[in-house]
Amino acid sequence: MKAPIKWTKWTVLAAAIWIQAFTGTNFDFPSYSTQLKSVLQISQVELNYLSMASDFGKLFGWCSGVMLMHFPVSVIVCMAAFLGLFGYGLQWLLIQRLVSLPYIMAFILCLSAGCSITWFNTVCYVLCIKNFPNNSPLALSLSISFNGLTAALYNLIATKISSLSHDNIDSTSYLILNAFVPFIASIAALFPILQTSRTNNLQTDDTNNKDDAHTFMFLYILAGFTGLYLFILDAPSQNILIVAMLLVVFPLALPKIVYSLKRAHNLVEINNYTEFYEEESTSGLKKCDFGVFDKMIKKDQLMVLGEEHTAWVLVTRIDFWLYYVGYFCTGTIGLVYSNNFGQICQSLGYGLDTDSIVTIYSTCSFFGRLISAVPDLVTRFYPTYTGTKRYTTRTGWLAHSLVPMPVAFLVLFFSGSKSSLSLATGLIGICSGFVFSAAVSITSELFGSKSAGINHNILITNIPLGSLLYGGVIYDHHIKGSKEVVFVGGSRVCMGRECYNETFGWWGCVSLVGLGSGFLLFVRTKMAYQDYFQRKNLLLDETTCTV
Repeated sequence: MKAPIKWTKWTVLAAAIWIQAFTGTNFDFPSYSTQLKSVLQISQVELNYLSMASDFGKLFGWCSGVMLMHFPVSVIVCMAAFLGLFGYGLQWLLIQRLVSLPYIMAFILCLSAGCSITWFNTVCYVLCIKNFPNNSPLALSLSISFNGLTAALYNLIATKISSLSHDNIDSTSYLILNAFVPFIASIAALFPILQTSRTNNLQTDDTNNKDDAHTFMFLYILAGFTGLYLFILDAPSQNILIVAMLLVVFPLALPKIVYSLKRAHNLVEINNYTEFYEEESTSGLKKCDFGVFDKMIKKDQLMVLGEEHTAWVLVTRIDFWLYYVGYFCTGTIGLVYSNNFGQICQSLGYGLDTDSIVTIYSTCSFFGRLISAVPDLVTRFYPTYTGTKRYTTRTGWLAHSLVPMPVAFLVLFFSGSKSSLSLATGLIGICSGFVFSAAVSITSELFGSKSAGINHNILITNIPLGSLLYGGVIYDHHIKGSKEVVFVGGSRVCMGRECYNETFGWWGCVSLVGLGSGFLLFVRTKMAYQDYFQRKNLLLDETTCTV
């Protein structure tokens, strides 16, 4: 039975990749927001609140985690697909003036659409953690990275459809894609998910971890090639059949190909993941004397990794709030920055270059998500590589990945040139992508894998809060106080570097707070990581001696 189980878990990972690739549907609100504003006859501020409603949907993400504890995964997938179909489908009917709805109903539709995205994400997180208990960080980073390709994939589909009709792309067509493409992807994903449910063995026996490392390496190469193909070539030059092969066929076929090659050629297997830490555990991360800060570091310090935390226990932990602040002050700011590309580029006089700036962010965010898997890949293939000893804890890698964020806003604060904007956007994209991808694994490691579906959704409640604070209040303040205001499409628009210069300064300061929180979390958790790997190595040594 090991072969079927081995194959089943890879089909589930392929299903998670499909879901992530086609459900990042919150990127295209600007493409149809003008029509929505016209139909509802609302102000720019009210339109901004509709944009934030999608982020507010993350406030209800914890519901999916709770429901996954009582219902099969397939039920939650169907519910998420229905929420998206309901939210985006009715918005399309509204814009086409086939139905008439009040503003509050439009807000609920955007909220429903945001809920569907979060529920899809939770399903993928749980599937990766349960099916790859010893390699969940690799599975999570891989699947989450494909979420950064949604914009490029939808643009490709819309372009091909418009070319068939010999017409320009209708911006409202993205709403139809948002409604039906995730629904179709969910139906396709149900087949491997239901097959896994029939085996009644979600927590698979991962005795073949050595084989898994090579498979993951090829899958990451596939992901990188897919990203380069979609981002480098423009949509008219892309072949939709090639993309279908990269997304559908190869994720299913590669695991079998790799296993077949290893059996045929008797490839040398790599060491187990935990062996990297054998030397590390003997030397250890020495306890430091923090002087006057020693009590602050040790207060309520997390000492055991993987211990299950209920929601109530979670919110009473200092380490969780350091984690929350770090995410709120870095990853969330990066998300809000991307949501305001149109206004930022317009105010700096680069309105025509918005698409290229968005492409830079999307590309860097995608590869930032892939980079988050580097620590695990390195430790699997180079267990004695001394250059990684400083960053053996995942919280350490996270803390160091936050450094580009304040640097980027410092660049934007002192220079408004297009090259500076491109450079800063790339840095923010890499940092944000790394945070989004690594956060799920960190939540699982620090606060327990069984409750990760609930706990991670509690963590990301900072996104709607940040969207409201950073995206709405600050811009409204600037546009009211600015002397350089023009009217575009009947709406007031702030022009000049002054519009966002103060904002960039504040975001830079806030991201420094996030950087500090990240390093403090690293210092407080490194002993827990050390003890964890010492225990695993001791168990491994005992097993080896017994054999």
